[in-house]
Amino acid sequence: MSHIPIRTTVVGSYPFPGWLEFASNNLQQFGKADIEEMIEDAVIAAVHDQVTAGLDVITDGEQTRLDFNLSFYGFIEGIQNNESETRKFGPPAHDQRGKNNIIGELKAPNGLGCVKEFERLKKLAPAGPVLKASIPGPYTLSGRLLPNEKYKSRFDITEALLPIISKELEALVAAGCTEITVDEPSMSCYAYKEDTKKFVDIFNRTVKPIVGKCNLSTHLCFGNFKGRPVGYRSIKPMLPDFLDMTVDEIHIEMANREFAEIELLQPFAEKMHVAVGIIDVKNYYIESVEDVVTRIKKCLQYVPAEKLSVAPDCGLSQTARWASRQKLVNMVKGAKKVRETL
Repeated sequence: MSHIPIRTTVVGSYPFPGWLEFASNNLQQFGKADIEEMIEDAVIAAVHDQVTAGLDVITDGEQTRLDFNLSFYGFIEGIQNNESETRKFGPPAHDQRGKNNIIGELKAPNGLGCVKEFERLKKLAPAGPVLKASIPGPYTLSGRLLPNEKYKSRFDITEALLPIISKELEALVAAGCTEITVDEPSMSCYAYKEDTKKFVDIFNRTVKPIVGKCNLSTHLCFGNFKGRPVGYRSIKPMLPDFLDMTVDEIHIEMANREFAEIELLQPFAEKMHVAVGIIDVKNYYIESVEDVVTRIKKCLQYVPAEKLSVAPDCGLSQTARWASRQKLVNMVKGAKKVRETL
């Protein structure tokens, strides 16, 4: 894989413009054509901010996804929303996210919508940046589905979703997508208490059809619902098993953990490229260019420049747009500054 030294990239999501949040809560007032126009306008805005920042790799900002998991459930048959299982009030936490009952066989005959998102991005993005698509892996996607008699555990649900994700990945490659991230933050969140070898087997079977056909990465973090983590925030439980994930690049959050365990990036860098989260998406402190330079130099102690990408810790959907924009601008400026010294 060819690689720009200290490549600048993003995980996937970008904050919605305020008008899109308002409109998404009032969709009944819009016609189908209005909604399509609104989606295009939102993607144009997300692309504009990323291109203006100067990123090497951009996404559509996931502007059509109202939630990281839940938006995909609309494409999957056999699912029914469950309002009774969620906590309604009090401080934000993951038990306030939507849950769903399984009422039939899980299948997605028309895919998961990622190809349409990518085709829209190709149409709207300017020449230059690499265009990336992101999709949750089956274990993460299973997280808001409640087991039943047929699917007795989360792992049973995961196995049912696995071929659906694999098929979508193949369709993305067929559509010309050369950069794909399979997001599995649930694996990193629960590595401390689940079978990590089983996680790796699930992941590798999911991506097997597209290995070698694109720049394939995975994003590992410790949760970011409403800016709140959910997992045990340590890389150690992932090692050594996660080194056997079949990926070209692994993305790991570092900034909001104050670069704890940064030395553990080295074993990953020996086997694959590493995208390091050097921008804290949970903090409204805007990292300066010099902050970025200092952080990249820390990373270069453990990851060679030709194997290093830099990115925000996580998707930016939970961070206000004004802050996200400036954080990306400074991240790119800092990366270019270090790149010039190589």
